[in-house]
Amino acid sequence: MSAHTQTVEKGQNTTLLCQESYVCSGTDEAIFECDECRSLQCQRCEEELHQPERLRNHERTRIKPGHVPYCDSCKGANGNIMHASMTGSRQIAAVRCQVCKINLCVECQKRTHAGGNRRKHPVTVYHAGKAQEQEEEEGMDEETKRRKMTEKVVSFLLVDETEEIQVRNEEDFIKKLDCSPEQHLKVVSIFGNTGDGKSHTLNHTFFYGREVFKTSPAQESCTVGVWAAYDPVRKVVVIDTEGLLGATVNLSQRTRLLLKVLAISDLVIYRTRADRLHNDLFKFLGDASEAYLKHFTKELKATTARCGLDVPLSTLGPGVIIFHETVYTKLLGSDHPSEVPEKLIQDRFRKLSCFPEAFSSIHYKGTRTYNPPTDFSGLRRAVEQQLENNTTRSPRQPGVIYKALKALSDRFSGEIPDDQMAHSSFFPDEYFTCSSVCLSCGCGCKKSMNHAKEGVPHESKSRCRYSHQYDNRVYTCKACYERGMEVSVVPKTSASTDSPWLGLAKYAWSGYVIECPNCGVVYRSRQYWFGNQDPVNTVVRTEIEHVWPGTDGFLKDNNNAAQRLLDGMNFMAQSVSELSLGPTKAVTSWLTDQIAPAYWRPNSQILSCKKCNTPFKDNDTKHHCRACGEGFCDGCSSKTRPVPERGWGPAPVRVCDNCYDNRGIQLDVAELPSDEEGGTLIARKVGEAVQNTLGAVVTAMDIPLGLVKDAARPAYWVPDHEILHCHNCRKEFSIKLSKHHCRACGQGFCDECSHDRRAVPSRGWDHPVRVCFNCNKKPGDL
Repeated sequence: MSAHTQTVEKGQNTTLLCQESYVCSGTDEAIFECDECRSLQCQRCEEELHQPERLRNHERTRIKPGHVPYCDSCKGANGNIMHASMTGSRQIAAVRCQVCKINLCVECQKRTHAGGNRRKHPVTVYHAGKAQEQEEEEGMDEETKRRKMTEKVVSFLLVDETEEIQVRNEEDFIKKLDCSPEQHLKVVSIFGNTGDGKSHTLNHTFFYGREVFKTSPAQESCTVGVWAAYDPVRKVVVIDTEGLLGATVNLSQRTRLLLKVLAISDLVIYRTRADRLHNDLFKFLGDASEAYLKHFTKELKATTARCGLDVPLSTLGPGVIIFHETVYTKLLGSDHPSEVPEKLIQDRFRKLSCFPEAFSSIHYKGTRTYNPPTDFSGLRRAVEQQLENNTTRSPRQPGVIYKALKALSDRFSGEIPDDQMAHSSFFPDEYFTCSSVCLSCGCGCKKSMNHAKEGVPHESKSRCRYSHQYDNRVYTCKACYERGMEVSVVPKTSASTDSPWLGLAKYAWSGYVIECPNCGVVYRSRQYWFGNQDPVNTVVRTEIEHVWPGTDGFLKDNNNAAQRLLDGMNFMAQSVSELSLGPTKAVTSWLTDQIAPAYWRPNSQILSCKKCNTPFKDNDTKHHCRACGEGFCDGCSSKTRPVPERGWGPAPVRVCDNCYDNRGIQLDVAELPSDEEGGTLIARKVGEAVQNTLGAVVTAMDIPLGLVKDAARPAYWVPDHEILHCHNCRKEFSIKLSKHHCRACGQGFCDECSHDRRAVPSRGWDHPVRVCFNCNKKPGDL
């Protein structure tokens, strides 16, 4: 007997030859397959072989093109299938052993011909054609076809226990699901306590008992994180979750993860194996509903707009099926057939003050297990019925499901401190709201997690209280507020139009200023000699604002007069010794203008001598004639005479040559109040100016600079003793490497990393000052 198989180029056989040599010697085309003879037979061999009476009843089947026989080893003597438990159907032969004269499937070939002499037997390989596969499918019933569709389904880890998504992107998610990107799907997830058989329930409800989701008899939980699989029969993504009450590490994050899964689900199965429904079930669903409405509804709407989804994400929560398995007790509502289980569940929610308003529906499906295994057919029918309902939640493409999960994970992520864990609720607000706390009053931010990534500022439900440590009082210009604008203003040592040293002198004379970008300088603290009003009552409004971690808005010391004084003294001392007397002359000129009589020409307007027209240089001294008030050089105003009509009394004072020559002519001077321009007032002005300005300068110059640095340093500067190395290049400071403070951020830098100069108006430095490399790169005003 011989066996031959003709094949075409693609490896699929179009003609099977007779495997008997009774008449044709194996050269004719096979027409029949005889199970009892275990061979393919041509017309002539079939007739001759079955002539005897005892062989006439053999079951013979006419074969079609592309036919492949069944495995002979898989059948018993009576033709029954021996390994039906493996696949639920007869196995197609893969090879025919030419020595043993039997057809073998892959498994049987391994079992019978893997060792010994049999492994050397020559075999003929069968190539199953499409026609054969179609024939097999046509011969299957609907249930068998469904089983076959789920044979290759595998689950994969979607999100781990730390809330990290384990698929790289949308394409990877679709690839692991093994479905079409255009396929419209729904999502079914399962919740319940640890040990209640959630994975086992999904395997039997969707995958005919195959272990798609791992189960284990061990005490440890076999499901860690969130796992997903695709059911090609019902076109759903099936999600398995961790059991409640089982996790001991990252409990808060794992609980929050459950709500993210719930938010993307269309149907939720709550599995419980308790003989009576526990309060935990109602508490969990009630808290989940409240948290969903409070935190997730808004985010799902924003995700729809942000991702430009064609299918809007439903803001109504999923439907819920409570799958209740009992052993010793009756099912809910079975005592009184008139009572609907769903109504009893709603009454129970009400008694516990839990309101599951977020869920589109809640159904009860119970089963009583007298003897294992559990009957899941009722749950399967209930699930299929709910999936057919598209009125509240419609199927969508897998990419939409991934985007929704990714958006929720990006928004609600991060560790939850132990001190924020609340045990009164399954889903407390702390799991979903920003964890920042105001440094001044201790109130928490009410915004959702990670809102700062979108540029949304912190916000609290309650008002803040003032703290001297953070000086969190904010001033706004009252005039601008009355015109419908809210413009913040800050007290500063000088106006933005003043030069550095001139502003310093003005600060000593007139105090701090409040400058509005629209209205200019609206307040000086020492504008008058007495009776200065509080700016709060006149030109500004005040508000107390929260101080959030990571922000330095209220650590800005705009009243940095002491440091500016030191900077100014360093600059003036250097100018005096190396350059010129320009800065000190400027200060002196301004002070003179401040205490000068009203008829004196300001120093800034005197560019040359009134008489000889000699231009004044930086180091030249300008002299005012006490009679006419004009400016002269020393040579043109060297004479003196009394000028009582100007309030200078009987003592001789400096006058110009012209006024000296015209000393007999009475000046036409309007009468001035003695309190305004009298000698006593001028003396008081001069004395106070010297005491406030020049006296302060002299004192600071006499005291070693190092002893006053700490007192002069603005509050936001890092103290010198804490600065060990450059904040940018990390070089260690030494005697040769000096440390410098950036006027914007207050950190310590070496000269190379802070040689840039730039105005920092938010800190009160309106003129270019030292800033670090990083602050100088920032756009806009510092």
